[in-house]
Amino acid sequence: MRKALRWLLSLVMLIGTAGAAGFTASAATAAGPADGPDIKDQILAIPGMSLIEEKPYPGYRFFVLNYEQPVDHRKPSQGTFKQRITLLHKDTNRPTVFFTSGYNVSTSPRRSEPTTIVDGNQVSMEYRFFTPSRPAEPADWGKLDIWQAASDQHRIFGALKKIYSKKWLSTGGSKGGMTATYYERFYPRDMDGVVAYVAPNDVVNNEDSAYDRFFRKVGTKECRDKLNNVQREALVRREPLEAKYAAAAAENGWTFTTVGNLDKAYEAVVLDYVWAFWQYSLVSDCGSIPVAATATDQEIWDSIDAISGFSAYSDQGLNTYTPYYFQAGTQLGSPDIKQPHLGNLSRYGYQPPRNFVPRDIPMTFQPGAMRDVDTWVQNNAHRMLFVYGQNDPWGAEPFRLGYGAKDSYVMTAPGANHGANVSKLMEGEKALATAKILEWAGVAPAAVQADARKAQPLAKADAQLDRSDELEREAQLRP
Repeated sequence: MRKALRWLLSLVMLIGTAGAAGFTASAATAAGPADGPDIKDQILAIPGMSLIEEKPYPGYRFFVLNYEQPVDHRKPSQGTFKQRITLLHKDTNRPTVFFTSGYNVSTSPRRSEPTTIVDGNQVSMEYRFFTPSRPAEPADWGKLDIWQAASDQHRIFGALKKIYSKKWLSTGGSKGGMTATYYERFYPRDMDGVVAYVAPNDVVNNEDSAYDRFFRKVGTKECRDKLNNVQREALVRREPLEAKYAAAAAENGWTFTTVGNLDKAYEAVVLDYVWAFWQYSLVSDCGSIPVAATATDQEIWDSIDAISGFSAYSDQGLNTYTPYYFQAGTQLGSPDIKQPHLGNLSRYGYQPPRNFVPRDIPMTFQPGAMRDVDTWVQNNAHRMLFVYGQNDPWGAEPFRLGYGAKDSYVMTAPGANHGANVSKLMEGEKALATAKILEWAGVAPAAVQADARKAQPLAKADAQLDRSDELEREAQLRP
């Protein structure tokens, strides 16, 4: 009752403010039209849909929901699980953006860049097998693959399209960009356009020379040398720094059963250091890197911890991301780069995903999965936009377009990291990308249709809604 009263008070204030600003109609639509069924009732009338909670946000309705999905879309009678989704509702007469991070879903109101550009609704999906969207234990991990996940999206789209009948776009960043791409490959008739940000494309898993070339040229030589020297020094000082690691593990309750032992975990963290810097940082951040030759043990520790995170390969750090490492080791592939500056100091090299998944979960790699997607994109991409960051390691193996692609684009933001988006592109590409997103969503103003240079996001910026979750620094080497 208290929550309902807070929502009612927020709504009254919103409508009053909107009226004064001249957009009362828009706010009223977000709250639900007076002459039709409430949007929440329409959503909950969908078979298998249930409400977890509704959270008020000015100008929108925001719902956290469960949707019942088959564990196996090929055999839907053999069990179901509840998959979390969220819905940021603006107006059924606006386009809808289907967003996924490829991991857990945020249960706070968020707006992806395409949603802001088209001023639309947003459906966000939690990827299957990420807790709590996981089949009952013991889960059949063989049902975690890119086709099953795409089929999850297909069913959600089919259920909500009856309410949100305008055009739909799919989007996501990193693993979410991969997810949007795989969805388009398997269900190319669902979406009216795709915006995939910083999506890796590891076509041949055991051929990673593109990453080696990337690390030889990224940024400046001064910055590369500083990072390499700290990484090397962390292995030279392995004994005293591992003593600090053991103390931190005892203090925080970290264990290392999955990876095998503390030494393997320590080296995995250290080997992530250079990659993680370029994934999350900029050339301008190089000043924060210590000079290895004169740095204390604590300064080396602090730099590695801040950039890689010493909790990453503990059982506690790995647990949340078991579904990702399972997929990396069965379909997605994973990078294995040469680091000649380390000499013979590395005992394990880049460890494979198998080392980060509990041994009771079987894994077999499927080398044809990414080849299939890559070939399809090159020959069949239609209304697809791929955005990469120039200094993002994950973009070293990008999606490319072939002669069969139509109205599709690959764009790179200069100097950008894993947070690259349309707003960071060069002006001409930014205008073109924005215009295409508006066009694909069916909301391009006449002026933009006549001149793409006039393209601008239709929604006003909102510091809370538009906060990017994709680039929040996370430990571990993963997209």
